[in-house]
Amino acid sequence: MKKIKNNSILLLLFTVFIACNTKNKDEHSAHKNKETIFYTCSMDPQVKEDKPGKCPICHMELTPMKNDDTEANEISLSKQQLQLGNITTETIATTQSSLEQNYTGVLTINQEKINTISARAMGRIEKLYFKTVGDYVAENEPVYQLYSEDIAIAKHDYFTAYKQLTMPGDFGKNARTMLIAAKQKLLFFGLSNAQIENIKSTKEISPYTIFYSTSSGTISEIIATEGSYAMEGAGIIKLTDLNSLWLETQVNVNYAKSVHLGQNAKVSFSDFPDKTINAKISFINPEINPDTRLLLIRMEIPNQNLLLKPGMQAIAKLTQSNITGLFIPTDAVIREENASYIWIEKRPGVFESLMVETGVEINGMIEIKSEIDINKKVVITGAYAINSEYKFRKGSDPMEGMEM
Repeated sequence: MKKIKNNSILLLLFTVFIACNTKNKDEHSAHKNKETIFYTCSMDPQVKEDKPGKCPICHMELTPMKNDDTEANEISLSKQQLQLGNITTETIATTQSSLEQNYTGVLTINQEKINTISARAMGRIEKLYFKTVGDYVAENEPVYQLYSEDIAIAKHDYFTAYKQLTMPGDFGKNARTMLIAAKQKLLFFGLSNAQIENIKSTKEISPYTIFYSTSSGTISEIIATEGSYAMEGAGIIKLTDLNSLWLETQVNVNYAKSVHLGQNAKVSFSDFPDKTINAKISFINPEINPDTRLLLIRMEIPNQNLLLKPGMQAIAKLTQSNITGLFIPTDAVIREENASYIWIEKRPGVFESLMVETGVEINGMIEIKSEIDINKKVVITGAYAINSEYKFRKGSDPMEGMEM
């Protein structure tokens, strides 16, 4: 009886040993399968198979890949991969830099210096004394001759009142009142005092009147033509004072906060390499172009000798000192269509992607405006190597599934 009992105990122990050994083998097998659980293609990383074979897209041999326990936006790299990818990290701190940016723009006409010579009364343009855009018109030069019945009537009233001044009694007094009123009307029509005085000595009142330029400038537009009828106030020609020009350029939206009204700029010109002019920002467009994400700024450029011409290209250099922020090399930032991100060393050999907001770029460095843990190490070189390896392994972008 005792012998049977001992045999039963030995049989039970053997059964337990077999079960434990089988469990260990199953765990080892599961662990092994976890390490090499899928096969993928180096050309088409979206292909994932659970057994070896050929890629169904390009028919290349599938490559075995090991799973790791990293999260979705993490990747684990070996020491050899770190060395081959030239991957280096360092902690970053707030520093001060000077921002110096060059912006290319084009000289344009100063719209504030445009003067339109218009018809002072309704009539027919009998003659234009200038017919070419670009001609220079000096002050008091004749610009156009107008046939106007309204002006002719006012001239006749003035002439009649002048002739009646010598009449006795109330006739003379009324004539003086009429003379003053007629003169005011002629002045309103744009006649000069000399033209009005000449009416007194004329033998015949002419319906034709010559109008003179009240300012000097270069003709930028000819609106009317000879023989055409013009309403009162209709434009005849436009004169532009080219002693002052505008330089308009566009700034990236990231630099919008770094420019301000009155900021000094050094302007150079492609056509005159030795010429440099100091200017100031006189206008900043309050609206950003939604298509290009660019901001228009404008500077007023003095041009006393008229050496510069509208349409010339110019370069404005803007400098801003003592800019405080976090700066890393521009190559350390991965820029996608909808987001920018960097790689952070989570623990030795393991890296995670972190979406960031970027700012200005200065001398190969880019500002990181997002808050970053000062104890974390940022990948400074080899960020694109990590990114490529991640996409190869995961077959997706590190930013997929993250909140934007």
